[in-house]
Amino acid sequence: MTHSNKVVIITGATSGIGKAVAQAFAATKVSLVLVGRDRERGQRALESVQELNCPAELMLGDVTDSAFADQVIDFSVERFGKVSVLVNSAGIIRRGSALETTDDDWRQTFDANVNGVFYFSRAAVKAMRRTGGGSIVNIASNVGLVGCSGLAAYCASKGAVVLLTRAMALDHAKEQISINAVCPGAVDTPMLVSAHSKPVSIDEVLQRNVDAIPQGRVATPKEIAGLALYLASEAASHITGVALPIDGGVTAG
Repeated sequence: MTHSNKVVIITGATSGIGKAVAQAFAATKVSLVLVGRDRERGQRALESVQELNCPAELMLGDVTDSAFADQVIDFSVERFGKVSVLVNSAGIIRRGSALETTDDDWRQTFDANVNGVFYFSRAAVKAMRRTGGGSIVNIASNVGLVGCSGLAAYCASKGAVVLLTRAMALDHAKEQISINAVCPGAVDTPMLVSAHSKPVSIDEVLQRNVDAIPQGRVATPKEIAGLALYLASEAASHITGVALPIDGGVTAG
């Protein structure tokens, strides 16, 4: 898959899936703009891609701020000349049924998981139109396709990302901008074991997820990154508007 000379922006690039996506792209002769909130983690992520001789910059800020989204896109154009690929990987999880979900939980989930994707995608499309196209890959979730108990806000937010992906793909297909969603199931990242109401061990959470997956294992961040890399490549140029599960067969049932 060729990505040479592309300029790639990745939100949530300082940990988990986003960091794996950054490392995967860094090995393909691109220029990177990493977006995150934590300076220390951001610096480590930046150094990890620079070690691969990848030109890269770090921008720290809040993806729920539309002005910040515009700033990142403008910076990328000024620094590297264009925006070729946007990967929206930033997100949070709040666990609970609807009755257990507070107003703040709901607002924060939609701010991070939906509004951030919208703001960055809107800004990126404006830049991509000026240079003949591009690709947006949204990291959604398989629970945005089929739902899951105990994750009311998270499911709703990821379902919104899936439909935003499809709507924007139709709006911008003739402009050579492909927009797709990757829908992971359980992935071995810190988010998998976060935000539980009762303390649970990593092994307990992993085993619970393994038991529910037909393939009998959780995905690695590297596997999710590989799919994002493919969807942003020329090999996937005729793919737009899809929400592709990568969950070991969970949604097949």
